[in-house]
Amino acid sequence: MPEALLLRGARVIDAAASTDVHADVLVAEGRIDAVGLGLDPKGAEVLDCRGLVLAPGLVDLHTHLREPGFEYKETIASGTRAAAAGGFTAVSSMANTEPVTDHAGIVAEIRDKAADAGLADVFPVGAITKGLAGESMAELGEMVEAGVRVFSDDGNCVPTARMLRNALVYAKAFPAEVVIADHCEDPSLVAGGHMHEGVHSSSLGLAGRPGEAEEIIVARDLAIARASGGRIHICHVSSAPAVELIRRAKHDGVRVTAEVTPHHLVFTDDDLVGYDTNCKVNPPLRTPEDREALRAGLADGTIDVIATDHAPHAVEEKESEFDLAPPGTIGLETALAAVLTHLVDPGTLSLPRAIEAMSVAPARILGAAGHGRAIEVGGPANLVVFDPAERWLVEPPFASKARNSAFTGHELTGRIRHTMLRGQLTVADGKVRD
Repeated sequence: MPEALLLRGARVIDAAASTDVHADVLVAEGRIDAVGLGLDPKGAEVLDCRGLVLAPGLVDLHTHLREPGFEYKETIASGTRAAAAGGFTAVSSMANTEPVTDHAGIVAEIRDKAADAGLADVFPVGAITKGLAGESMAELGEMVEAGVRVFSDDGNCVPTARMLRNALVYAKAFPAEVVIADHCEDPSLVAGGHMHEGVHSSSLGLAGRPGEAEEIIVARDLAIARASGGRIHICHVSSAPAVELIRRAKHDGVRVTAEVTPHHLVFTDDDLVGYDTNCKVNPPLRTPEDREALRAGLADGTIDVIATDHAPHAVEEKESEFDLAPPGTIGLETALAAVLTHLVDPGTLSLPRAIEAMSVAPARILGAAGHGRAIEVGGPANLVVFDPAERWLVEPPFASKARNSAFTGHELTGRIRHTMLRGQLTVADGKVRD
């Protein structure tokens, strides 16, 4: 690996500094050494980036790496390999591992394994409650001391208003900004459901998960955040009423952020008519009207972040009857291309706004030091370079250990060429480093 690299002639989109220019970027000793046109390579290896886009490395706020406990689905090594292939330099691993990430020991184990793999930084998300059981609070203080900044029982909704209030109030006591993130679905309304409750669920003979299940919990969480002054984050928003609730709460000064997934921005429950288990996700794909509300909310800033909710499963788990298959789709390797194809190219979202939502905003929420930063001299060289025009067909094998992608068989525009972590190429010319 060369000690220095000159990335020549890229369109540099720096959402952190609100700049969009053509420039060369010289990288040396893990940091950005110079930015400008016609730079002298000073002996550095030169990568021709003309016609390509260079941006801060992508950051995923919602990733299931499965390890420890479910290594047959994904490992930290294979998950961060998928992350690098998708242009991500940092991901946050969710807490529903086995054992659950509810104390500092598991946090340290995850970080050590990610460091050994060396393909992407991993910022573990800590559990709000012990064992994700919803009964008693986990060791938040211990995990905050270990560097955790986001807590979530994702996969489970925080079961009671009292538990959520206690977590939000407790989180305010720490000097560092600590965020409580919730999976917003009322369990009493979604139990036994497999897809959005509506015309298609009735015609397919499948029990539904109504949009009201999300709306009710989002309203509860926002009310508690308003009363407590705590910092709430709404995971994978899927319904139009939830978007409107978040919009109003932000207008009223509630400390709330929210995320949406690429698959909720692209697909609807129409895509389940063939019982495609790769499109069975949680929360479920909803109506075209819900999808349009999500896109509008992302465009106007109501929704802050695009997060993958990368959820790998073993082949035999997904290749089963629809009602037996677990929910979830992998998403790290297709996220940017899906956004470019379905939002940026049609004009729904500008490219700088897309980069902001996939890098700057998630890094800020996650407290991911060194990521989502301005591309400036002295800054860390955590970067992505992609071809915004290259078309490709999504098909296995993937860099991920899993292959349950909702985008399988779809043609997307936008391909990762290079991913750089602290000045080292984790992806070069589209190939992940061995």
